[in-house]
Formats: sequence, C-alpha cells, structure tokens
Amino acid sequence: AALREIGHDARLIIPAYPRAVKLSEARSPLFTLDIPGTRDQVRILEGTQPGAGLTVYLVDAPRYFCRDGNPYMDANGHDWSDNADRFALFCRAVAELALGRCALQWQPDVVHCNDWPTGLVAPLLNQEPQRPASVFTVHNLAYQGLFDRATFERLRLPARLWSPEGLEFHNLLSFIKGGILFSDRVNTVSPTYAREVKTAAFGCGLDGLLRHLGARFSGILNGIDYRAWNPSNDPYIASAYDADRFAEKLPNKLALQEEFGLPTNAQAPVFGYIGRLVEQKGVDLILDILPQLLAHGDTQLVLQGAGNREIERALREAALRYPSRVAVFIGYDEGKAHRIEAGCDCFLMPSRFEPCGLNQLYSLRYGTIPIVHRTGGLADTVRDATPERLQNGTATGFLFDEENREGLWSAVQRALELRQRPHVWWQKLATTGMRQDFSWEASARHYEAMYQGALQDPAQARVLR
Repeated sequence: AALREIGHDARLIIPAYPRAVKLSEARSPLFTLDIPGTRDQVRILEGTQPGAGLTVYLVDAPRYFCRDGNPYMDANGHDWSDNADRFALFCRAVAELALGRCALQWQPDVVHCNDWPTGLVAPLLNQEPQRPASVFTVHNLAYQGLFDRATFERLRLPARLWSPEGLEFHNLLSFIKGGILFSDRVNTVSPTYAREVKTAAFGCGLDGLLRHLGARFSGILNGIDYRAWNPSNDPYIASAYDADRFAEKLPNKLALQEEFGLPTNAQAPVFGYIGRLVEQKGVDLILDILPQLLAHGDTQLVLQGAGNREIERALREAALRYPSRVAVFIGYDEGKAHRIEAGCDCFLMPSRFEPCGLNQLYSLRYGTIPIVHRTGGLADTVRDATPERLQNGTATGFLFDEENREGLWSAVQRALELRQRPHVWWQKLATTGMRQDFSWEASARHYEAMYQGALQDPAQARVLR
C-alpha cells in the first residue's frame, strides 16, 4: 500500500485463505491456471485490500488453502503435512503471473517475495529470458521450509536444482535457500539483523551464503501503519491522546485494569506483553523475573499471546497465583492488543533475537516505554535511556545486553527507578518515543531503491545452467 501511495503500480498476490477472500471481497474468477503436479483447477480471484485500495490477486485452490487453523498449522498447532505441496503450487502460480502467462494483460517489472513459502518463485523464474527482477525478503531466518529429498522429487522440480549450488541444503530441500540464492536482491527487516544473520550464531546455517551475497544483501526496517496504530484516533481505546495530551493516557490505564480484573490504581506501574509464546520471544525470562517484579510495590503485569503449551500453562498458573497482579489472555484479540499498548506504562520485549519487531514500534507510538533486548530491529529502533540521552531528550526506552533474567531485571529496575523521579522525566521519555517516525513511507523509499538496483544489475552470475 505504501508503494502504491508513492506512485508505483503495486499489486499483492496471496493464497485464497477463506478470511482473505472475505475481507478482500474477492469477485468472480478472472481466469484459471494449469499448474504442473496438481489435477485441481486453480483459479485467480481479484479483490481489494480493505482500507487501502490495493489490488489483491488470490490463488484459489480450495484443497490446499481452504482449511481451519492458520496458514501453516492445523488447529492443534501441528504443521500441515503437505505444506511443501501447498506452497509449491502457490509459487508456480506466482511465477505464471510474474511472466505474464495469463489473461491478466499485466506483467510486473519486479516480483517481491517474502519468506520460505515463496522461496521457489525465484528458482522457477531463473532461466526465463523475459523474467521480471526478483527481490526476496527474509522476515525470520529460523523458519526455512525444509523438506526431504522425496518431496523434491514429488514436486517435479527441475533436476538441476538438486545440488549445493541449488535448493539442496544438507541433503534437504530448502525453500528459503532458493529465494536467497536465486533472487537479484535479498534483504531482511532491520540493519542489525542483517549483520547478525551473517554470523554463525544467528545464521541458521545460511550465514556463509548471506556473506557471499555481498552488497546484494541488506537490511530495511519494517514500518507500521499509523492509520491503524494511532492513539489520537484509535477506536479500540477508552481515551484518545497524543504527545501533546499525554495526561489523557491515564484513563486507558484505568480501563485496562478494569477490563482484565486488576485493581484500578493510577500509581501502579503496569507492564505489558503481546506476542507469540515461544522461546525466541523470551517470555520465560518474564516468568523468571516475576517474583522480583511483583515484590516491587503495586506492580501489575498484563499479557496476551499464544504458542508453546508449557508457557501458556505457566502464565495461567501465574495469573491464578497472583490474581490482583497478573492478568493473562491466551489467544489474540486486536482490540485487546490496542488497549494493552494504550494502557500500560512499559512494554516488555526480551526477545532472544528479533528480525525487526512491531510491538516496540506500537509501544513507542502509544507512549508505552519499551524494555527490550539489544538485538536485531529492537536495537535499531529503541534508544537506551542513558543519563546523557535523558538529559538531551533523545532516549526512547530501556535496553539490556545479557540474554538472561539478570539482564532483563536490570532494565526493569532502571525503568522503575526513573518512575520514582519527578513525573516530567517519565513523560519526556514517553513523548520522545511518540514523536518518532517509523511509518511505511520511509521503508517504501528504501525498497524503491532496492528495486531499481535489481532492475539495473540483475544477479545473472547465479543462474544455473
């Protein structure tokens, strides 16, 4: 949508998940495609992104995409057993549209793919003489789309692609390697994460390949949609406010406490967390510091998320043990997410690694001071509240370096200590964050430059013959 707003004819293509079809108000099929390896009729529907006017094409193959659960897992949290087949079909449909081999009468100059489910698009386009430029964005290198050799054979991919110079990765088929290796430009979603994944500690076995890309690999920060995340006109929250009306944030805190069954107390420091309940996000570190956190005055904690069943159980037990201090919602609710951001004083984000992160950006916008691990996009977007930065008005949050309970607790202590100082210091820290610009327009300009580079200097050297 941001690319469209700066003058580009950007269009989106996604699988026809039932909710996507409904929200985009997809119309009758534009045409059908014959996709190798499937007897199903694959239809292309056309819809519009709600609120943005962006054209959306939906790849309609009901046996592959019309399911309960989420796009990758069933309702019990297990990967769909045919994920390779599902997303290979999707990649082939994208390639057909990208090459203009359909009744669309429109062909893109650039096809921009994201993460492992689209990793086969660039390899499929690689030897086509009239192919568009290809760009591949890695949002999280830990999710790679790895399958066995038998899957490679079943998908009827070109035999030339099974080699270390192709899709083979330690005798497995790697979708994400295909996107990285065969695209003209590759990026990830923050400059710091782009540096981190070129090391063995964060590279998930692909650090050597990423280093080999040289200048073709970069980091571009994600943006956020300030139309959806703006406390001055957010329909989900109790009281509108902005950096110039920061006092109006308080009613949101009281409303949040009431909604989650906590004592309404304007003075109690309220910490929040929203996100997946997985090891990457460091939720276990929050549980580790809980006794120390709750020993501090009237401190409260509000969490929303879903994921690892053991972490879910531990959070539920904490809420039962401390009913007046800890509140937990297992699942995801958009309205609650907005109200947590608006109602908390601080937001905990102790991720062990974080390619970009969005909730710290929402928190900055809502004057909810982020407490984050210095990694990936968190390091790129939050400026630590050192004495110098507090004095010169550039601090926006609290960072810690050690990936353990002591590191997180030290940052929380610094936040609690600042709250003991005159209120003007806390308000200055919060409103400085609110005035930062992490809109998609800035990111779109960086992608625009990357597209130009891909068009002018394609990576022909990586074509397999």
